[in-house]
Amino acid sequence: MFNVIVNCHARRYKKIAAETEKRLRARGIGYRIFYTQRTGDACKYARSLSRAGGQKFIVVGGDGTLNEVVSGLSDPSVCTLGLIPAGTGNDFAAAVNIPRGIRALGLILDGTPQPVDYIECGTRRSINIAGTGIDVEILRRCAAMKHGTNKGKYFRSLVATLLHYRGTKLTVTAEGETKEYFALIAAVCNGKQLGGGIPLCPAAKADDGQLELVVVESPKRSQLLPELIRLMRGKLLGRPITHHIPCSAAVISSPDGSIFVQYDGEIEEAQALNAHLVSGKLKMYRG
Repeated sequence: MFNVIVNCHARRYKKIAAETEKRLRARGIGYRIFYTQRTGDACKYARSLSRAGGQKFIVVGGDGTLNEVVSGLSDPSVCTLGLIPAGTGNDFAAAVNIPRGIRALGLILDGTPQPVDYIECGTRRSINIAGTGIDVEILRRCAAMKHGTNKGKYFRSLVATLLHYRGTKLTVTAEGETKEYFALIAAVCNGKQLGGGIPLCPAAKADDGQLELVVVESPKRSQLLPELIRLMRGKLLGRPITHHIPCSAAVISSPDGSIFVQYDGEIEEAQALNAHLVSGKLKMYRG
């Protein structure tokens, strides 16, 4: 029995949901379908269904919907997850070679689920990238905009953030060592990219049992644009301002108080990002 959780704000969700139902019926596979109306619905569905014994899930949506479902599972170790990417960025799908749209259903119907890692962050989980810094500032600006397409709002937010963002004081602990940074971004990575294709950590692998901590110090104002161009090209890890630390756990906090953290694009205020990797417990249909 598949529990199909569909984000009603996803692209072409009606067509994808109808085709998914059609193929499941043709295979004689039992299913129930649930449509989300607002942020948090996917998490509530995943929690209630998994507590009631549901173990097989299909997510129709993007990184945010996937994050909600993974965060809601009562015990990911007994669950199997399929993803039909239908969001704006689909960054985790790209990291694990899941094709966009209805083509992904072929992996679910004909493939074998494989273990993937995820990140436990206190009361939240992340399966792709969790962090704080300029990426959170861009997302917060984007969320406050009321008009325009998602890509248009993201671009305008990016430009505004570049004009105003200066960095933030952060305290980072990993591998038994604590350091302070004035950072542009600090993140723990299970996936390779964020923001719809920005390769923050090309070295990350979602099934290698290793968390990748990336801290980028805030450059001089004159160097901000060149460094961001290197980030867009996946060449930032080798720069002197970048600290790349493979680890199993990390804590990111601010000496000035709480911070805003993004978990796969979903923003929440927290006292700290306290993250540790859970390796191989969740099974997922992927490339």
